[in-house]
Amino acid sequence: MTSNIDSRLILEARAASLVFPHSFVFGAATAAYQIEGAPDADGKGESIWDRFCKRSGVIVDSSSGDIACDSYHRWKDDISVLKALGLGAYRFSFAWTRLLPTGRGAANAKGIAFYDRLIDDLLEAGIEPYATLYHWDLPQTLQDAGGWYNRDTADALADYAARAARSFGDRVKRWTTLNEPWTFCWSGHASGEDAPGFCDGARGGVVASHHALLGHGKAVPAIRAEVTDASVGIVLDLNVAEPASGDPQDVAAAQRFDGAQNRWYLDAVFKGAYPQDMLELYGDLLPAIHAEDNELIAAPIDYLGVNIYRRSVIAAGDELSPLNYRRIQPAGSYSAVGYEIWPRCMYDILRYVNDRYAPKEIHISENGVATQPEQVSADGHVWDELRAAYYVDHLEQVAKAAAEGVPVRGYFAWTLMDNFEWAYGYTTPFGITHVDFNTQRRTIKYSGEVYALIARQENMATSGSAARG
Repeated sequence: MTSNIDSRLILEARAASLVFPHSFVFGAATAAYQIEGAPDADGKGESIWDRFCKRSGVIVDSSSGDIACDSYHRWKDDISVLKALGLGAYRFSFAWTRLLPTGRGAANAKGIAFYDRLIDDLLEAGIEPYATLYHWDLPQTLQDAGGWYNRDTADALADYAARAARSFGDRVKRWTTLNEPWTFCWSGHASGEDAPGFCDGARGGVVASHHALLGHGKAVPAIRAEVTDASVGIVLDLNVAEPASGDPQDVAAAQRFDGAQNRWYLDAVFKGAYPQDMLELYGDLLPAIHAEDNELIAAPIDYLGVNIYRRSVIAAGDELSPLNYRRIQPAGSYSAVGYEIWPRCMYDILRYVNDRYAPKEIHISENGVATQPEQVSADGHVWDELRAAYYVDHLEQVAKAAAEGVPVRGYFAWTLMDNFEWAYGYTTPFGITHVDFNTQRRTIKYSGEVYALIARQENMATSGSAARG
């Protein structure tokens, strides 16, 4: 029978044997609301997540991001973890209301100063900042004016983008406009699972999506006007939709789901038009789409960020009419949030995106796995072998796609550390670093050690220490 130490050594050997293109970027990702805490410190305004978490029953453990990892005060600890892991990049987001407390108007000097310190310390540590403008925390004042249902919010995003780029663009060259519009538009406006918590069905998802994409299209040139050497992109949460069977109804449902989650956003950004089959399907649910909107949304980008956690096996059903689908859960292994662990999804989505849309660069901007809450063992480790194997299995698929010529240039682990996981609260950690939320002590997990082996491209002569620690 293979011992734990033997299995760890085998896993580490696989990790150390992976080969990636020259200058491939390895990093980790976080989001402001999930880690920063300090919700009203130093002039910060209220966001929709600050408001949403006060509602009863919307967060599994009735928690919030009010403290989270306290990164507003402990960013130096986060950078120390990044350095210990040997990562070359950090994907983080600005809290919109920390920079512009009401979403527009006068900037908050103390908020700017906070991100100045973070960025400067990252650069001093040799870690490149990858900044995301919008990771779901819309200012509540903009929500009160209609939020993503209001076309004017697209202009507010562009103004915010220009202000952030003006403040930080001398040091930050990697910019993301939106993170996961499918999720924040549909989970926030169609099903009510996320902020702002609207249950308006497909109309809510489609209307919010169009205005969010319009905001992206307006933000791209706003950033470029301030940072001439910026690399600008958008991050989409994508997964290949597979029909549950050969039944024509299941095939059609999978096509509709693919149209909603993938092609709606990809076609708009890369082809300058929404897919015709989805326009016909949505019909009267569509918002007003102005003649110039398609061209604005298709503003040329430098890279596409892909967040990938699973595949989607789809059958005909009655969810979110007129999409009318049902997600199938095949037999297999699942994460603590119910996502199937299916490493092939990584290769499949990279081929799907490259072969259909040919972006100049692709970044895997999030990938990771949730588990049940973990504890630091008596030997000082968190032995999260499942997560460690997850990273090796999925990065093997990245390496395979890269070897075939797919222009995947970077990978960001989700997430750097355990944090507030949206509606799941603190019940489903994703981190490669354990956080004791009583003491805020950070402890790199075994998965982080294995990921570091890959990121450092170390050979097996030095890779055995983690398993024997």
